Amino acid sequence: MKYYPVNLDVNGKKCLVVGGGSVGGRKIKTLLDCGAMVTVISPVVTQKVQNLADNGSIMLKKRPYLTSDIDEKTFLVIGATDNDNLNRLIHKDAERFNMLCNIADRPEVCNFILPAIVNRGDLIIAVSTSGKSPAFAKKLRQRLEKEYGDEYAEFLKLMGAIREKLLIGEYEPEEHKHLFEESISKGLLEMIKDGKEDKIDALLGEIFGTEYRLSSLKKKLNRDGRVPGQR
Repeated sequence: MKYYPVNLDVNGKKCLVVGGGSVGGRKIKTLLDCGAMVTVISPVVTQKVQNLADNGSIMLKKRPYLTSDIDEKTFLVIGATDNDNLNRLIHKDAERFNMLCNIADRPEVCNFILPAIVNRGDLIIAVSTSGKSPAFAKKLRQRLEKEYGDEYAEFLKLMGAIREKLLIGEYEPEEHKHLFEESISKGLLEMIKDGKEDKIDALLGEIFGTEYRLSSLKKKLNRDGRVPGQR
């Protein structure tokens, strides 16, 4: 296996994107969704990128890239230009600091590549062909998007609330592993998909105890988003 799969925490980290076209725009959006502090350098940008700058979501420098734009404070660099010589320069500059660097569609000058992603809340499914066929990775992603709906996000939100409550009670994770497995085997996910709130409540009470019924977890779930089972 050539690549070491990893989920990277970029929340609050300084990330640099060189290139403000459609490809750069997609990279910028993903970084912002993950909480990164994004600086974009490009003489010309799309309207979407300009809008992000106008509302303060990114720092935009509308000028050509300079080697000095990368320093030791930069956590991650993405080159998304259509200039191969410039992309290779970006890679070379990032290497000086042993920095994470991705050059769009040029896996040979990357030390990490970006998979196609299916995102359902806390569920992240990544598809990679190790750079051999991005088109096939996209096709697989589209297939997975149809299979994994929003109920998976709701399910994981609920599981997280239950797990947090169990840990407050000083339970060891291994002690309640079988309870989560039982909730899955007894169809909790399907109940969430079908919006069967009464059945969800009954199942949680049966497996985890009355204090873990959906009704008793609603306060936290409402704070985090929609309550599982609600339409």
